[in-house]
Amino acid sequence: MTPPADWSGALVYVSALVFGYLLGSIPFGLILAKLFGLGDLRKIGSGNIGATNVLRAGSKWLAALTLILDAAKGTVAVLLASHWGEIAAMLAGLGAFLGHLFPVWLGFNGGKGVATFIGVLLGLYWPAGAVFGAAWLLVALLTRYSSLSALAASVASLCVLALTGQWRLGALFLLLTVLLYVRHADNIGRLMRGEETRIGKS
Repeated sequence: MTPPADWSGALVYVSALVFGYLLGSIPFGLILAKLFGLGDLRKIGSGNIGATNVLRAGSKWLAALTLILDAAKGTVAVLLASHWGEIAAMLAGLGAFLGHLFPVWLGFNGGKGVATFIGVLLGLYWPAGAVFGAAWLLVALLTRYSSLSALAASVASLCVLALTGQWRLGALFLLLTVLLYVRHADNIGRLMRGEETRIGKS
């Protein structure tokens, strides 16, 4: 029996979300660190599995590769799901972000989501992704705080989405930005106390 159209539509959306989640949950930083002898990232530096902690572990090129792969998770999820429409693409992006933050393979304790955030943003609306990158770089050059750069850049990208009338995407990235801030709660506390580690410091 052919399922009703609304059932098939719902199946597409659920599949996009699940596909994005599974792709986003691949812990590239953790895998690369182990493969190249840096050890378990969860026991190094901040304990985070993202590019910044790979850099703290002592490898610039592995940190760059982790950043690229973590961003690619979001972009690939969005681009593949876009064949089924914008909503499916957005759900795949949301899934990729949630997968990176809460990967089932690591007891739902993953990264902070910055690279995957920008990857999803580039896939859905690249001008806002470009602004994110420029804002991150500017704040990083001025302050040398990676966390502050990401937090400021996420707000800058929201402003771009609002100014260009991308309200549906704006709603999605407002949710992602809130989650980004929640995951950076400890960093925000350290920033307020002047204890946050600067880029290039161990």
